[in-house]
Amino acid sequence: MHAQYAPPNAEWNKPVEPFRIAGNVHFVGAEGISSFLVTTPGGHILIDTGFEETVPIVEAGVRKLGFRMEDIRIILVTHSHYDHSGGVATMKRKTGARLLTNPREVERFAAGGRNDFAFADRFAFPPVEVDGVLRDGEPVTLGGVAVTPHFTPGHTKGGTSYTIEAEDGGRRLRVVIACSVSAPGYKLVGNEKYPSLVSDLEGSITKLRSLPCDVFLGGHGWEFGLLEKARAKREGAAGNPFVDPAGYRAWLDRAETALRTELEKQKREALSKRASP
Repeated sequence: MHAQYAPPNAEWNKPVEPFRIAGNVHFVGAEGISSFLVTTPGGHILIDTGFEETVPIVEAGVRKLGFRMEDIRIILVTHSHYDHSGGVATMKRKTGARLLTNPREVERFAAGGRNDFAFADRFAFPPVEVDGVLRDGEPVTLGGVAVTPHFTPGHTKGGTSYTIEAEDGGRRLRVVIACSVSAPGYKLVGNEKYPSLVSDLEGSITKLRSLPCDVFLGGHGWEFGLLEKARAKREGAAGNPFVDPAGYRAWLDRAETALRTELEKQKREALSKRASP
């Protein structure tokens, strides 16, 4: 196993007690790195693996919930960063599952995340072969359950979010697993490696706003209040604490504000440089 995360990010990999979020959607990830298990009568779908070091946490969570790793048939990912996909190669070996990704992520997985437009080779992970590609808006079906991919590029060129309809207590809930739309340290002005970066992020935020959402989930627990909502659920809160459409809208508002603020800052800096003698 390759040591992947910097020491500060080890905090993200603290184990969390696995639990059912809603219907057939379960959390099997770590405190700061999400991994979701969608169970079906015909086998299961895993969305994101976390770091390579997160795989044992995911495996323990799957088994603790009473499911078998061997029944994971499909692996999906939100994007090809090492903190969400670093464990894919190991997970494929453990389960024999097929990896399906956005077409724009195929090369990134084959390269183990190297030559990233923003991070170059800083956050490499074990290379892995993609077994099939997704189509935007075309459901992936298994055991009568549909998981629909929605291409939301920007954080990576092949960023993908997912929607699922889950039956929970006689109520049909619309679940959104949102890919990040942040731009951490990205060059937004004049980015030759990703000229459409800003328009992609803007388009992805707009697209995510259009998705009906009851249950909001994301790649990092702090984005959707994982620990607080899980605690409330354990303590028998009225209703399902993960039903949070307002939290979803607020997250998108924050992402849009952050993008606009950073874009204007970089534009001012670019103008200042051009004006300097």
